[in-house]
Amino acid sequence: MVDADVAAAFAAGRIPPDMSWITSEYLSQSRDYAPTVAIIFVCVFATLIVLLRCYARIFSTKRFGLDDVLAVSSNVLYIAFVVLCVILIKEGSGRHIEYIQYVLTPDQVNLTEINDFAAHIIYTTALFVCRMSGLSFYHHLCDRHKRLLIIIKCAAVFLICAYLPQLFLLIFHCLPVTGLWPYAWQAESTNFTCIAWGAVYSVNSGLSLVCDVILFAIPATMIRLLQVSLSRKIKLSFVLLPGVAVIM
Repeated sequence: MVDADVAAAFAAGRIPPDMSWITSEYLSQSRDYAPTVAIIFVCVFATLIVLLRCYARIFSTKRFGLDDVLAVSSNVLYIAFVVLCVILIKEGSGRHIEYIQYVLTPDQVNLTEINDFAAHIIYTTALFVCRMSGLSFYHHLCDRHKRLLIIIKCAAVFLICAYLPQLFLLIFHCLPVTGLWPYAWQAESTNFTCIAWGAVYSVNSGLSLVCDVILFAIPATMIRLLQVSLSRKIKLSFVLLPGVAVIM
């Protein structure tokens, strides 16, 4: 079935006639439904976990600390990110590049770029806040172990130092500063000097991976240094180490 906007683009003559391989069926191809469902499912699941954590902290341990506040803040940012992801999918960001170039109007393309720019900043910030929540939790567990406290504080400094270049790379990806990230075929591309998106993504992803490795190396160190029985260490491993799956 041919999408109405694709048919309108062909009728308006926006599809180059010399590109015979760009058919209406090709431009109408979409896998939007499955990613949308998956993204919403993960968001709902993560939110339920955070709510259960808050319930346990408030009614069981009677302690709602900084780590919990940061966890809730991270989840709020994550929900905002998911909303933008769904909006971007509905706007056509998940379609073929030819769909974006020839079917979407220039104003629609600009809007997707601005939403994508906002989504990246929110997501990067959500990850940072989430990691700081983890460090705050570790700090609470090790408040009497000076060596571990020093490691945790050094990790916090590193996370902050890694977050700032990630944020600045996104904000200053183009000069003058803009929410757009124009393709070469956009009229706005001549108005800005931009870093290649691949370079920004590579640097930010690399820093993010290093931060995750550092974050999850801390509980492994904690378990190794704690003077407790082997069975206790195994139980702590099941509590503190599942997050390593994030790195994998």
